[in-house]
Amino acid sequence: MPSAPSVSAAATPAPVPPRRQRLRRRVLQALLLALSLATATMLLDLAFPLPLPQPRDAGAVVVAADGTPLRAFADRDGVWRYPVEASKVSPLYLQALLNYEDRWFWKHPGINPLAMLRAAGQWLRSGRVVSGGSTLTMQVARILDARPGEGRRSLGAKLRQVLRALQLEAHLSKREILALYLDRAPFGGTVEGVEAASWAYLGKPSARLSHAEAALLTVLPQSPSRLRPDREPERARIARDKVLARMAALRVWTPAQVADARVEPVVARSLQPPRYAPLLAQRLRSEDPKAGRIVSTIDLELQRTLEDRVSAYFSTLPERTSAALLVVDNATVEARAYVGSVTFGDAARLGHVDMVQAWRSPGSTLKPFLYGLALDDGLIHSESLFVDAPQAFGGYRPGNFDAAFNGPVGAATALRLSLNVPAVDLLERVGPSRFSARLAHAGIDLHWPRGATPNLAMILGGTGARLEDLVGAYAAFNRNGVAGRVRYRADEARLDRRLLSPGAAWIVREILEANPRPGSVEQTFDPQGRPRVAWKTGTSYGFRDAWALGSTRRYTVGVWVGRPDGTPLPGQYGAVTALPLLFEVVDSLPRQRGDAALRPPPRGVEQIEVCWPLGLPPDPQAPALCQRRMQAWTLDGSVPPTFAERDARLWSAGMERFDADADSGQRLSAECSRPHRREPREIARWPALASPWLPVETRRASQLPALAPDCSDDGRDAVEELRVEGIDDQATLARAPGSQAPLRLSVRALGSDARVRWLLDGRLIGESQGRGRFEHDFGEPGEHVLTALADTGAWSRVRFKVLR
Repeated sequence: MPSAPSVSAAATPAPVPPRRQRLRRRVLQALLLALSLATATMLLDLAFPLPLPQPRDAGAVVVAADGTPLRAFADRDGVWRYPVEASKVSPLYLQALLNYEDRWFWKHPGINPLAMLRAAGQWLRSGRVVSGGSTLTMQVARILDARPGEGRRSLGAKLRQVLRALQLEAHLSKREILALYLDRAPFGGTVEGVEAASWAYLGKPSARLSHAEAALLTVLPQSPSRLRPDREPERARIARDKVLARMAALRVWTPAQVADARVEPVVARSLQPPRYAPLLAQRLRSEDPKAGRIVSTIDLELQRTLEDRVSAYFSTLPERTSAALLVVDNATVEARAYVGSVTFGDAARLGHVDMVQAWRSPGSTLKPFLYGLALDDGLIHSESLFVDAPQAFGGYRPGNFDAAFNGPVGAATALRLSLNVPAVDLLERVGPSRFSARLAHAGIDLHWPRGATPNLAMILGGTGARLEDLVGAYAAFNRNGVAGRVRYRADEARLDRRLLSPGAAWIVREILEANPRPGSVEQTFDPQGRPRVAWKTGTSYGFRDAWALGSTRRYTVGVWVGRPDGTPLPGQYGAVTALPLLFEVVDSLPRQRGDAALRPPPRGVEQIEVCWPLGLPPDPQAPALCQRRMQAWTLDGSVPPTFAERDARLWSAGMERFDADADSGQRLSAECSRPHRREPREIARWPALASPWLPVETRRASQLPALAPDCSDDGRDAVEELRVEGIDDQATLARAPGSQAPLRLSVRALGSDARVRWLLDGRLIGESQGRGRFEHDFGEPGEHVLTALADTGAWSRVRFKVLR
């Protein structure tokens, strides 16, 4: 039987049909091609990354509280923009833009093939580019990848735009691409972006565009230089009407809307970047350099008004004079107007220096805080007795601004008149270091020269302060004693610090508000309904700084005038230079009903009757002790007595008790040689330094009776008596016949070895030591009073007349 043929272990596969082999080969080639293209695309994308804007390249815009631009900061190429979201742009503009420029924007991949074929056909027929077939994405690509000297319609440029458009679509969403166009489209000059263009040309945000304005801004980027409406309004109108015709043809807008839009003229402002509150804008920009849009708290209309007012007000001041103005809303401590210099950029006035935040001598502007702190400490009430007379505090001898002295004054009057001696007297009792620390806690961090510490001179301006800190502190008078750091951005954190108690703040405000405006008659009711203003002026040594600060129920205003370089400005001081502007500003601020109304005192504040010289309520059992009566505001029931003199050589102001003979009235000491019918008596004594200003009757009421001859000395008659030598009382003086030299006298005070101050008509004119001579020219015709006042309280006075 024949054997079967052998079979191999592996069967031979059936041959693949040629057709299937070709299909596999093509698929593989396609995959390889796709992979190669993808790889090439990735490599090209890595080699030529999208030139997307970087934060460091961008400019910025600082806007007012309502969004209006205050100042635009150009990017490193000198272009300024105002970033805006598509949702904040007028729908009319978006309709016009997308329907006129790119109807298929939301659907195409970056290029529109049909538009590209149409453009290619036109190019082949005419031999030149007739229309580019550009999409909005391609326009963004052209903006981002612009190359100087290259035509925007050249074939190479179009090809690169196509590639960049595809690259944009691969990396960004449609909304991100649209945002780039809204912020980067060219609108002529150095303006880019629809929001910047809307403000620059139309003076309004892009959210409030009319149909005509939307069409105009849509067409401008096609040829921004040729169609600039501020230079070529007719060309701009013709181009705008093309957009309107397209919108009508596409039935996006109704014929009536388009007809109305055609009637609207093309009117544009001169193309200038905004520049309001420029120094504040610069400050905010430097504090947040990466922000593209910074929202400030500024009220633009008020800012414009006050900038014009400051410029006009100070236009006649001497060269190199500058000024600063700050207006703050008390409720939020937000700045509503900020003027850092008279004219920004004025080299002669150093207009680039921001004086709102400059350190300057505050003059007398710190005095209200000192009186408020003394009220809180229970040291004074509003009518506590001070003596405005030449005094020495250690080695410090302050004088008043006008060199005159007023004698006995109440605390309220001393503050309203800004008297220096009472303020230094009070500061010594409060303590300079403690006062400085309290101010620092409330936001007034004083600036001291190297090595210096708080001292008595600080209350007269011997330190440095900033206008913005003073304004934030003055607001406390209408914020129940709470000071605040001035805020310039709505998102800035609030920093409130208590400066005074509500009662002390109310009393000080009442004192300052009771000070009538210069040139006006003091009255309780203002028929014009002007707000009540708690105001204070200040002038630094040498007329270098003039200040005026005022607080109303709703606003606090600060004004500084001077030269930024610190040189003197003779004749210009707070009440003359700064105060009139302060009241002009206050009167121009928005008002509400009740701004001029009196406000009831808070808990703890009470008005009572007090008596001088003791400073205490009247005692019905001792009416003779009350020599002058007045109404005083007290805090928390505290009625402190009049301060005692510091100098041990002076008698002590206050109650003086002694024994007197019931029959003769003479004073009795502890040891008398014969018996007397004794009875206790008391008198109220005035401070010794007040004596030259007191009427004769008042001085007599404060004098002790003469000591009985048979009684031993009790030491109570130790007060010296002065006598002026060199001129007789009631003398009449004249120059020598034919002489033109002023009348010069040599006088001296006899009776004391202490330092003697000489006052002519209440003004300090010099000093001498003990019996030393004092010489002075008395050339002013008329009647005069010469007073010699020793440190011991001894004094003498002569009256004389100088003939013409």
